Amino acid sequence: QVPLVESGGGLVQAGDSLRLSCAASGRTFSSYAMGWFRQAPGKEREFVATISRNSISTRYADSVKDRFTISRDNAKNTVYLQMNSLKPDDTARYYCAAGPYSDTRSAYDYWGQGTQVTVSS
Repeated sequence: QVPLVESGGGLVQAGDSLRLSCAASGRTFSSYAMGWFRQAPGKEREFVATISRNSISTRYADSVKDRFTISRDNAKNTVYLQMNSLKPDDTARYYCAAGPYSDTRSAYDYWGQGTQVTVSS
């Protein structure tokens, strides 16, 4: 098990920035790639970004590329999602996940409870 706890969500205006954090418990954090996904009301949970175990590789959804940055600190067992130039379409509940390096939701083994991000126009 890899308990994951997200934080950093909130209500912001279009154009603002937010940084989400996801803290993991245990000693196995560095064994997993980490991903961020999001789910808006009435929609499927969709891929946002992923980062490899050693931070060498990252991948982003086209909708967030050049606006969002994923990073991790293995010493702190934490993965981050820096979100800039936020748009109302970014409104969703954001989840972090631990698993293999993948943009596929079903590939991930462990999930947090999510943190809500709401972007007003």
